Amino acid sequence: MKHTATLLLFLSAVVAQSASAQTLTPQQARGRMILTQNCNICHLPQNPGSETYGPRLSKTSANGDDNLMKEVIQNGLVRMPGWKYTLKDSEISDIIAYVRTLPEPPAPTSKGGGGAE
Repeated sequence: MKHTATLLLFLSAVVAQSASAQTLTPQQARGRMILTQNCNICHLPQNPGSETYGPRLSKTSANGDDNLMKEVIQNGLVRMPGWKYTLKDSEISDIIAYVRTLPEPPAPTSKGGGGAE
């Protein structure tokens, strides 16, 4: 029974991922690939529910301002390197197009088991 539930969970995740991949434009699909190759380690959770080193990316990142996001990607921030010498402008635009498809991350929960405080 436990294996069946795990298998169903895995299959539903695969179906959901492939369904979302089918709705991406070619630009967004390129952006997802570039983001996965370069930004994954800091901005995407490595395990479900895990924290990230940098802020989680979503459609409201950089207040939804594409120009601000481009500037941050190009020039970096305090703990983030700039990518203007590594990524082309078109690649940065692709990343931004993909990030704008990402939903807001869930609100952080309190640590300690979720009991009333």
